[in-house]
Amino acid sequence: MAGVLPEMNYSDLSRRSHVVADAVEAAPGRAVRIRRRDAADGDLVLKTEEREREEHEVMSATTSLFVAMMRDNERARSLLVEVVPTAFPWVRFLPREDVQAFVVELVGTLESADGIDQNPAPVLQVINEWRNTANVWADPELVEQLNVPADDFGPVPEPQA
Repeated sequence: MAGVLPEMNYSDLSRRSHVVADAVEAAPGRAVRIRRRDAADGDLVLKTEEREREEHEVMSATTSLFVAMMRDNERARSLLVEVVPTAFPWVRFLPREDVQAFVVELVGTLESADGIDQNPAPVLQVINEWRNTANVWADPELVEQLNVPADDFGPVPEPQA
């Protein structure tokens, strides 16, 4: 949701729920931010069911279009690898073949997530895992340590019961 949402207090949900409901209906995006006293709890966003369906439909259409373009158009895939550093600046630390692998995994995960009602958790996991990989590549000392051949200490004994 771009822009600033109208805000209400969390306590208004129980004390003045009708006012909150009216504010949601009257808001330009049919949503309001519910401010919680404890910032650690995070704020809430309350929106109409219709608005949620609309957002879901837009995201699903966008994902489907994007995935189809990436699947069927080599030029689009190459272009995406070139522009992905704009959206994810940290990919500049990855080797080129890893940037390509990230794009392939991201597109596949976006497609799969769309099939499970756009659950963002798998997409966020892919992004976070690749960002962590980029953090490793950004540290030359760590890369050097990870590339040192390890000694083979032989077979590992079975654990004791």
